[in-house]
Amino acid sequence: MPLVDSHCHLDEPQFDADRDAVLARARAAGVEHLLAIGTGKGPPDLEAGVRLAEAHEWIYATAGIHPHDASKAEPATFERLAELLRHPKVVGLGEIGLDYHYNFSARETQREVFAAQLKLARKAGKPVIIHTREAWDDTLTMLTEHWDPNLHGIMHCFSGGPEDAERVLNLGFYLSFAGIVTFPKAVRVQEAARMTPQERLLVETDAPYLAPVPHRGKRNEPAFMTGTVRKLAELRGETVEQVAAITVANFFRLFGVR
Repeated sequence: MPLVDSHCHLDEPQFDADRDAVLARARAAGVEHLLAIGTGKGPPDLEAGVRLAEAHEWIYATAGIHPHDASKAEPATFERLAELLRHPKVVGLGEIGLDYHYNFSARETQREVFAAQLKLARKAGKPVIIHTREAWDDTLTMLTEHWDPNLHGIMHCFSGGPEDAERVLNLGFYLSFAGIVTFPKAVRVQEAARMTPQERLLVETDAPYLAPVPHRGKRNEPAFMTGTVRKLAELRGETVEQVAAITVANFFRLFGVR
């Protein structure tokens, strides 16, 4: 059963001891492609995802400035990001957005860096991968003002309810569900998963974070995404094979890769 992990952070130090084994387990579990998110530790290094993608033919990458690292951005950062968006393995810009939970960067700085990256992605014609935490209204307002819905993008690790899903879908975004959707108390997320149109559905791990049941609390890895796919199939009244095929096709269509 072919799968695509549309969002993972395999550059994280949690994988330093066994990264090759993690990749091998992913392949054994049917993960034929994965998207290595290239925010890393933040500027000046924007190439965490690119390094993985260059080393493995089946891995694609993004590049971007996470809201946590917005305060590290300088003019040269955006110049380098524009260069990376021309790299043949870089298929999108992200993850970018707003995070008002930790406020590791000032909120105004987050908004400025978010807007600048949306402009870069529009110019490059690349989809964006959005991170939002406790910042739904500001995130959606900025996307409405600064984004071209025709270019689409992903609301990664979707954690909202049906109303949030509807607002995001109306902006042309795909919804990517991670291990949260398997958590028993994540009723609102599960409702959103049920109502997401087939053509806008994606699945991810966000590894090493948010491992699905029955691995909850452990280090997450791409091989575990089969649990998330099974839960999505159960919620949506579809087969596991259908959810796998739908999410793979959506990934290829969104990013224009095969």
